[in-house]
This record gives sequence, C-alpha cells and structure tokens, in this order.
Amino acid sequence: MSAQPEIASDPILVGGPYWEELSVGDLYVEFPALTLSEGHAALHQSIVGDRLRLALDATLSERVAGRRLAHPMLVCDVSIGQSTLPTQRVIGNLFYRRLMLRRLPAIGDTMRTTTEIVALKRNAVKEGRKPTGLAVLHIVTKDQEDRAILDYWRCAMLPINDLDASEPHADDLAQFPADLPPDALAAALDGLDLDAYRNEVPGAHFADLSAPTTWTLDGGDSVTAATELARLSLNIAKAHTDPGSHHSGKRLVYGGHTIGIAAAQLTKTLPNLVTIIGWHHCNHLAPVFEGDVLRSTVHLEGTEPLPDGGGLVTLSVEVTAQRADGALDAVLDWRLVGAMA
Repeated sequence: MSAQPEIASDPILVGGPYWEELSVGDLYVEFPALTLSEGHAALHQSIVGDRLRLALDATLSERVAGRRLAHPMLVCDVSIGQSTLPTQRVIGNLFYRRLMLRRLPAIGDTMRTTTEIVALKRNAVKEGRKPTGLAVLHIVTKDQEDRAILDYWRCAMLPINDLDASEPHADDLAQFPADLPPDALAAALDGLDLDAYRNEVPGAHFADLSAPTTWTLDGGDSVTAATELARLSLNIAKAHTDPGSHHSGKRLVYGGHTIGIAAAQLTKTLPNLVTIIGWHHCNHLAPVFEGDVLRSTVHLEGTEPLPDGGGLVTLSVEVTAQRADGALDAVLDWRLVGAMA
C-alpha cells in the first residue's frame, strides 16, 4: 500500500482582507476579465427586467449604434463585481459617486477592471456592535482595446478584525464629488444616430418632456434570483451568497440588483430612454433582502438639448422596499443622467 501524502495541519484561509489590512494606494489588478455574451444579457434581463430598447432589439441597436449594445446596467454590474477582491467581507456598500460611462460596450467586448484603495475611515465603535471601517475604491474598467468604459468611486463598509492593530484613519469622504463632468456627458453618445432612433421608435421623445415632472409607478417588483445575479457579475462578496456572513443572518442582496430593478422601473416610466450615461450619485439607504418588493418614484429634474437633436435628461429615482412583515423602508437614492432622442 502506497503511503498517503501528508496534509498540512493549518490550511490557509481564503476570504479577503479585513479593513485594517487595507492601505491607501493598494491596487488590485488580478481579477478575471469577462467577455460580455448573449447569455449574460439574457440572464441579466430575466433577473432585473431590463427594458432598454437598444439592449433588447438587436436590429434597432445595429441601426442606431452600428453594433449590438450591452445594457449599461449589465456593464456596471460586471465592473462592480470585478472590484470585489478587496471587499469580500463587505457588510454593505454605502455609495457610488460619479460613475461615468466613457463609451457604450457591445456584446462581445471584454471588460477588465482595476481597483485602487483611495481613502480609509475608521468608524466610531458602538456598544454591542463589532468595529467597522469605510474604504473608498477608485474603479476603472477598460475593454479589450484598452479603451475606457467606466470610471467611478465606490464606498464599502468592512469589518475590523483586530481593533488594536487598526490605524485610526479619518480620510475626508466628502472629497469625492457627486457631480458628473458636464463636458464629458455627451461623449458617450458618439456614434449613436438619435435621428434614426426617433424615426424608428413610436411614442414620446425628448421634445415631449417637461421638467420638473414626477411619476410614481403603480406596482412593484419582487427581488428574486439574488445569488444568481451576484454570480453572473463575478461578485465574490460573501454577504450576497452566505447568510451566515451577515449580521442579519440573511443574504444581503447585491446593491446592483436593487439599482437594476430601479432602472427597469425607470424605463417603464420613460419607455423611450435611449441609454443611461452616468450616475451623479447612488446611495444605499438600507439593506435589501430576497423577497422584498421594490417600488420607485421617478423625478425628471432637468433637460439639456443636444446640438444635433435629442438631449440629456437628469433624473432621480427613490426606491422603497416592502418587507415580508409589511414594513416599508427607503433603500435607494439614485441620481443619474440619461439620453433621449
């Protein structure tokens, strides 16, 4: 009988850093790249209910963009998922700031993401709670030709494992502005034929809008398949797949899932929205759990005509979650810029 190989008695724990193990300047570049496919698009659409015409209608997309565009929320979800190497132990994401789509990726494009720690702030310790800290990440996503796709900041709350070993970082998180650069907003629309979109698609377009206007959707959407979306987007934060890793004892729904449903509800309000260009800010106000019913109120804050027709629209979306016990909580404050033909 051959001898059995000796097994190390102390296995190496794989689980991502605690807050005190992070340092400003840490750069994460080794996350797997992902090539967007029709399969990704179909599964994403089935989970969050994407209703953006250019992502649903390949013929229209070819006529307007010259290629089969991916849904911007799928693009954002993959980018966010690729940034989760340093935030595997996340307790919750607090905010996104200045998320800008530099170009609109197509099905078949490959996304690669780098993540840098740019600010750290240790939270005050509260009695009866485990210590935590905040980490702000600068996330940049590029395609297979090294063209910029996304550039934004994300703030994550992480546990502190050893309070005595943690530095009392107190970086100013207000240094990360929420306003998108106005001179760059229209650049993402380069190559889109908005006249063709307007001629092909019936219904209300940019010229039919008047700000301010508020819409409240009658009816909500139940959150389902939360783990599937986390896996689809390569998100490896444990709180989204392991209920034992979150203090609630339940799986925390990935924030992009909530935003994706809000985007689908937004396109029920504005069915001819051409695309989403960027987010001024997106604040998570409370956690979302599978089975919650999400409802949106949409505000049209402003409009800006483009030189060649159509225009930009500034929108804010307020999302509430109805819990299984009937409680109603505000969960999302999202301010974004879209395009209309």
